[in-house]
Amino acid sequence: MQLYEAQFIINGRSVAPGAGAAFERRGPVSDAVITRAAAGRAAEAREAAAAAAGAFAGWAATPAADRVAILTHAADMLEARADEVVAIACDEVGSSPDWVRFNAGIAASMLRQTRDLAKALDSGPQREGDNILRRRPAGVVLGIAPWNAAVALAVRALAAPLACGNTVVLKGSELCPKTHEWVAEVINLAGLPDGVLNYITNAPDHAEEVVETLIAHPAVRRINFTGSTRVGREIAVAAARHLKPCLLELSGKGTMIVLADADLEAAARAAAHGSFFNQGQICMSTERILVEDSVADAFVERFRTEAETLRFHPGKTPLGTLINPAAAVRIGALVEDAQAKGATLVTGGELSAGSIQPTILDHVAPGMRLYSEEAFGPVAGVVRVGDQDEALALANDTDFGLVASVFAADTGAALDMLARIEVGIGQVNGSTVHDDPTMPIGGVKASGYGRFGGTEALREFTECQWIAVNGGGKT
Repeated sequence: MQLYEAQFIINGRSVAPGAGAAFERRGPVSDAVITRAAAGRAAEAREAAAAAAGAFAGWAATPAADRVAILTHAADMLEARADEVVAIACDEVGSSPDWVRFNAGIAASMLRQTRDLAKALDSGPQREGDNILRRRPAGVVLGIAPWNAAVALAVRALAAPLACGNTVVLKGSELCPKTHEWVAEVINLAGLPDGVLNYITNAPDHAEEVVETLIAHPAVRRINFTGSTRVGREIAVAAARHLKPCLLELSGKGTMIVLADADLEAAARAAAHGSFFNQGQICMSTERILVEDSVADAFVERFRTEAETLRFHPGKTPLGTLINPAAAVRIGALVEDAQAKGATLVTGGELSAGSIQPTILDHVAPGMRLYSEEAFGPVAGVVRVGDQDEALALANDTDFGLVASVFAADTGAALDMLARIEVGIGQVNGSTVHDDPTMPIGGVKASGYGRFGGTEALREFTECQWIAVNGGGKT
């Protein structure tokens, strides 16, 4: 297995770690050293922010169409070089090749979608009588990306900010420092001026120091973070101390509702995709499935069949592996707790080669940890409900509010139900795991606030300025 070296990218230059200033990322299964990565501290964080600040004026003055042309070229380069990042991400985080390629495709679409932002920005100020409204770049944006969808979510942290004329400091995950460095390197090579996109990593013990330093830096005006609710709260508190807006896409507890008139075959396929893809390590994963009693037995049998087609054998893990052994212990505890409190194991649960077989638990109910906690693993809980009113009540009985899906032959009934579910994203007759870069992505409640994607990014990454023109004269 190749040993990777991950470096900083500051002001257009790759910067190797100094003596002793590195950390090791070990493989999720083998525990062998996969990557030796630069370990930044406060000094490197300030250097990266200063480089971004120095490049801001020139990049902000660049026409939006020209900025987007570079990002579109970056999309082409990312796709052309995808084999490189497939190898890296499979080693660093145990992803399957299919998952990484899917990520790369989404990332390229995100970069190309910035054309929509260019159209809005290049249309110029809006004139309303004697009032002028214009949007201008905010400044330096701090993007903090997670490991689980490493390519797509790193690109999402920087694509819209760059298109809007901001400069960026990307802080990579300690679990995939080389994967995130690769993303930053490819986008820089597409033609970004020096300092527009900077990249920094840190050892796990120094994450708080680096993030606090970057948030506090005077040039940093926006923060975006994708990750756990626990860490997101800490970032929100730090940002609030400095009165800096942040965009947070956090933990989820994806809920699928299967009504009595649903196509059960389609629902079972979608449930398997949503629950088990990438070992369930997706914020949008399907974790709770609320099924009307009258069709519950038939649905569970179809769901079991779908799950068992995804079972893996040693040496062949099409769903990828868990991020580390601790994840398996945590998920196993959720399964054991549910069974001890009355849930029935339908299939799965076995651990092998760093992965857990696709797992279904039936008769999950309030009071079980699996009912309320984010599993972030290949485990789905079936909750039986008496009618649609109970399904709606239980759908909202969660701290999280990222995504929900409703399966029903009556599309109107599904839409009506989704309108009353407290989530940022809804799907009718589809998997909870779905992404469209042209649409606003984000959650409510403990799943965060703000929206990535679409032209909503203009609200997140630009400042709105109002100018009143008083008296005569030409404008």
